[in-house]
Amino acid sequence: MSTDYQQGRAALGARLRELRAATSLTGRAFADRLDWPQSKVSKLETGRQTATAADLRAWADAADRPDVADDLVAQLGALESRQRTWRRQLAAGHRPVQDALTVEYERSALLRAWQNHMVVGMLQTADYARAVFHAYAELHQSVRDIDDAVRARMRRQSLMYESGRTFHIVMWEAALHTRVAERRVMAGQLDRLVGTIGLDTVRLGIVPLGAAVRIPPGPGFWLYDERLAIVEDWHAELWLDDADSVAVYGRVWGLLQQAAVYGPAAHRLIARARAQLDTP
Repeated sequence: MSTDYQQGRAALGARLRELRAATSLTGRAFADRLDWPQSKVSKLETGRQTATAADLRAWADAADRPDVADDLVAQLGALESRQRTWRRQLAAGHRPVQDALTVEYERSALLRAWQNHMVVGMLQTADYARAVFHAYAELHQSVRDIDDAVRARMRRQSLMYESGRTFHIVMWEAALHTRVAERRVMAGQLDRLVGTIGLDTVRLGIVPLGAAVRIPPGPGFWLYDERLAIVEDWHAELWLDDADSVAVYGRVWGLLQQAAVYGPAAHRLIARARAQLDTP
């Protein structure tokens, strides 16, 4: 969970505590009014639990302040817009997540990516994407709409062939060797990467395993122009649209990109990974 998210939840909790204190009720008495455990009131007020919209409306009513319910829900919305948990995002499956991302791609002219553990979605083959979606569906026990998600991802890749948009993708060499799928699928995926090197809309850089880097490689992320950074973690995505956060990720991307190789040098790294697939 990000520091910003923790601070936002604490700020919401402080506002709830103010509303409860204005009633002169103790935490226990306020919990009784809501028919909640006292521990829930305590956790919400101290920012140790995230309220739902229903919780906030009930709180406003219990505090005799129904007029502030919409403001509380709006504060929660701003909080949740930064951290989008996979549990919530995948409630309807993977395809809606892919469709939401496509909107951000379409809005952007310069898209920069860093990935350290697998091939980025924009460069994945259908079989590779299917293996990735299957793994995440298993992890999150989400709706199995894998084929629909693969088709949505493949459709988005058509944006790479449109003029006026640039994809500058940097990957760690380890992503070429991580076998998220069977050898046949990995071989096809590496062959696909070679084919993207010559596209005029795509710059593909690979950071060699032995390269000196100016900052430790961290989680994968995308930058959409200078307006949005989407950072992926195991439990959630962070959607960061404040200028300071976007600038931090821009600097991280720049530092990692300095260690990347391109063109024939990148081709050699891909070929090396491809050759190792034939090694038992």
